[in-house]
Amino acid sequence: MHRKFAKTPPMGWNSWDCFGAAVNEKQLLENADYMAKYLKPYGWEYIVCDIQWYEPKAKDNDYNNFTELNMDEYGRLMPAENRFPSAKNGNGFKYIADYCHNLGLKFGIHIMRGIPRQAVHANTPIKDSKYTARDIAHHFSVCPWNTDMYGLYNCDGAQEYYNSIFELYASWGVDFIKCDDICVTEFRKWDDPYNAPHEVEMIRKAIDGCGRDMVLSLSPGPADIKNAEHLAKNANMWRMTGDFWDQWDKLHEMFDRCYTWQNEVREGNYPDCDMLPLGVLSKNGTCHGPQNRMTQFTKPEQITMMSLWGIFRSPLMMGGNMPENDEWTLSLMTNEEYSKMHSTSYGAHQYLRNEKNGKGEIIWISNGKKCKYAALFNTTDKDKKIKLPLSDILMPDENYQVYDIWEKKVVGSYKNTFTATIAPHGAGLYKIYNE
Repeated sequence: MHRKFAKTPPMGWNSWDCFGAAVNEKQLLENADYMAKYLKPYGWEYIVCDIQWYEPKAKDNDYNNFTELNMDEYGRLMPAENRFPSAKNGNGFKYIADYCHNLGLKFGIHIMRGIPRQAVHANTPIKDSKYTARDIAHHFSVCPWNTDMYGLYNCDGAQEYYNSIFELYASWGVDFIKCDDICVTEFRKWDDPYNAPHEVEMIRKAIDGCGRDMVLSLSPGPADIKNAEHLAKNANMWRMTGDFWDQWDKLHEMFDRCYTWQNEVREGNYPDCDMLPLGVLSKNGTCHGPQNRMTQFTKPEQITMMSLWGIFRSPLMMGGNMPENDEWTLSLMTNEEYSKMHSTSYGAHQYLRNEKNGKGEIIWISNGKKCKYAALFNTTDKDKKIKLPLSDILMPDENYQVYDIWEKKVVGSYKNTFTATIAPHGAGLYKIYNE
């Protein structure tokens, strides 16, 4: 069963937020070295190379429409050798994957659903099949924001193509697949209310048959809650949102999305809040803010993001260039009690939401081993005292210790109510246990 591939929510780093479409081998290896040295003990393990790794001319966040891609004789995309020198002679990502594995880490790649237009125009053969690229390509099934691919018909030859690419990825040692253009609904009215469910199923079958465990992440989103059962059956994680960036309105919106999906979090299945835009971002261009910037989130907003992602048990994918982390950013990623909550808690749910015009207070609760976790969020523009009724969520009239996870200290013993002062757009995250 594919759920065994992700017993806890995946934690790692993805190249998109800092390097866009133009990440290179040196940058991947530098981030792998950093993760192994500083983050591995806290559960961080995936190094994921995002989109356009097969494009020699990629240079920033933008896509070069109908540009030439690096491809083998079977229509399978290969790393651009000018950006990934170890890929020469058909070696693909094997060197980089082996490098990560030798550090005790795992390696992942981004793919687009379907087959390259370039393969269809050349009518390449499909490996181990009597079919060709033109036999399986659906010429009306195209991504609205990237010109590289055609989607696939649900037809003979299509499964064989997916089998061939995952056979290749397995030979490289890939551990994680982020498949894009596969959760969007609003662009697919010609096809199906759920974008290409047959392609999701073919990818699942190809992974199961490739001989290597791979976590499957579906992107970009927002996935529809109506498709929760199908998503859980076929994927390990799926985006609840479009691209998430360092803006308060996008962060505030995530409370709605987490509430919608709160009952779908279980072992092997993790609705995904998207990447963590922390640290140094947009080194190769301007994306939702200035180039080569520190995150635009205030420190309280960063605490809010980490607290919500953590208690909800979203996958955690760091977006900033980790070798440039400052002490604050590193501290957010190396909190032992936070990591324990993220990996072992269960039953997270919104306990209270009291807002007017998007400003007020929100409380989330989850369960741990012999403890409870509580996240208190202040969505106003001023300091706010937020009360947590312990007698509601625990046994009344008993004394409980409250441990502040971000401050790393016990703040006191409380009986029926705990009150905390929370900074504007900030959060408090607490472990509550019996004395």
